[in-house]
Amino acid sequence: MPTIKILPHPEYCPQGADIQAPAGTSICEALLDNHIDIEHACDMSCACTTCHVVVREGFNSLNELDENEEDMLDRAWGLEPQSRLSCQAILGQQDLVVEIPKYSINLAKEKH
Repeated sequence: MPTIKILPHPEYCPQGADIQAPAGTSICEALLDNHIDIEHACDMSCACTTCHVVVREGFNSLNELDENEEDMLDRAWGLEPQSRLSCQAILGQQDLVVEIPKYSINLAKEKH
């Protein structure tokens, strides 16, 4: 069972965390199952970017991006080459290091 190391995030996971989830689980489901309440405004249907994460290690072990996810990611705040929508990124067998960006589109609007 792969381990996901979540880097510290001031809102969702201030101390960071190491969690485990079975292969075939989305990163978003794994986070939510472990009480890391990442936003997922579209209920994990790939219709928003609120669950955007950056996969710092293990990116290539995830399923491939499809065209719909690529189109949605173009709207994500702080997009990087290793960005994924956590609701669409399915775990393989390899451990991951994941960073939740400081802001999402929703979080940035709420703060201003």
